[in-house]
Amino acid sequence: MDISVQLAPQNKHGLLLPNPVIAASGTFGYGTEYAEVIDIQRLGGIVSKGITLNPRRGNPQPRLIETPAGLLNSIGLENIGVEALIREKVPVWATWQVPVIVNIVGETVEEYVQLAGILDGVEGISGIEVNISCPNVEAGAMEFGTDPEMAAQVTSAVKKETGLPVIVKLSPNVTDISEIARAVATAGADCLCITNTFRGMAIDVAQRKPALGNISGGLSGPAIKPLALYMVYTVAHEVEIPIIGSGGGSSASDALEFIMAGASAVQVGTATFTDPQAMLRIIGGVKEYLGREGFKNLGGLIGIGHFDKS
Repeated sequence: MDISVQLAPQNKHGLLLPNPVIAASGTFGYGTEYAEVIDIQRLGGIVSKGITLNPRRGNPQPRLIETPAGLLNSIGLENIGVEALIREKVPVWATWQVPVIVNIVGETVEEYVQLAGILDGVEGISGIEVNISCPNVEAGAMEFGTDPEMAAQVTSAVKKETGLPVIVKLSPNVTDISEIARAVATAGADCLCITNTFRGMAIDVAQRKPALGNISGGLSGPAIKPLALYMVYTVAHEVEIPIIGSGGGSSASDALEFIMAGASAVQVGTATFTDPQAMLRIIGGVKEYLGREGFKNLGGLIGIGHFDKS
């Protein structure tokens, strides 16, 4: 049975995944951390931690707070920087069969452009995910993701700098995500990732102060799945490029919901903290469902859950 998916059909390089389940950025490190825990070569793809031009120390502690059916994080894009990434991680990726996508973050359009240029053509990198949606950094990232013109500007600039497939990760912390999605698609994005974490906070009642060192953070986990699912469903009516569904998925049923809503693939993040095998279970479950229901490939299921209200 064919469960492969093409996420960049208009790109000369393409981005063909063996299956639709991708490790989300920020929860899977650089992939190397999980390589001895699960068979990562069975995954559809891996998205690296968010990478900046220079190393970042991230936000002050505490940076993780559990919530009912979720997790608040305020990591603040702690990472080793792009030079160390190319020196230490990329040579390992080049030996893998699983596609690796690098998530990039900048404070200015020029920083995104520099990152895209540095990564372009590097063996071991199959695509770029442009992060314009991180809710727990002070500058850049989400600022670009909340304005259609700025989002389009970043997308267009990155596309001009690289031949790699470009995925743009959108923010849910906007009034109308469809407006941002249309702008980014028009600017040349090969694929969209919907969505990132929702901005939130917690109060330590014993200390009578915010529980996170950065006050606010991003909410992930099962609590946000219905919200992310609706955004995927909405945007799928508005654009013709592939969509990756992301937000709260932890089971094959969750993945199937995203696919039926219009996603071509799914990213799994927080679920891997509690069960490193979660993505492998999801892959098996999706394949089993397709076989049981008589689908020969994944394409017949994408967007099948759309309802024509007319």
